[in-house]
Amino acid sequence: MNKALTHALKNAVSALLIPAAVGLLAAPSAMAAAKAPKAADIVRHKIPNSDFPIALAVTVPPTATIHFISGQVPAVIDTTAAPDSLAAFGDTKTQSETVLKKIKEILEGMKLEMSDVVKMTVFLVGDPAKGGKGDTKGFMEAYTQYFGGAQPNLPARAVVQVAGLSNPGWLVEIEVVAAKK
Repeated sequence: MNKALTHALKNAVSALLIPAAVGLLAAPSAMAAAKAPKAADIVRHKIPNSDFPIALAVTVPPTATIHFISGQVPAVIDTTAAPDSLAAFGDTKTQSETVLKKIKEILEGMKLEMSDVVKMTVFLVGDPAKGGKGDTKGFMEAYTQYFGGAQPNLPARAVVQVAGLSNPGWLVEIEVVAAKK
């Protein structure tokens, strides 16, 4: 090949290969920047193909502050009843309502809202009026007043039946974890 043609080919190849090589070298850092998590929001993962009002999982970024709220128990609704009786605290729905109201008030005192709850654990005692089974229906009637309707931020949640709580009149105890960026 003559010198002029060889020189022209080298210049053409250089013109094509050098920018391509620079692009390849820059691509990993550009891809990393595109994939690098920003100060992410709290992500609530929905249960696929379900409208049940709990999250499948909740992802809390390291930039969020996490608040652990101790288990809350029912408020007395009938002061004339024995203080260790179901009559003093009501059925599962009523007890759940008073517990969730307490949790809401605690959160508000911390400048948080029910929508900041990311995890909930519910302890239900078997209701004698329900054959000793936990009244999940009654609990859900109270729960959906706070989660799943107008307030769409759902927590990850567990509901377990326990043999008893420290007061024989209690059918419900609820603890929550809240998080806020």
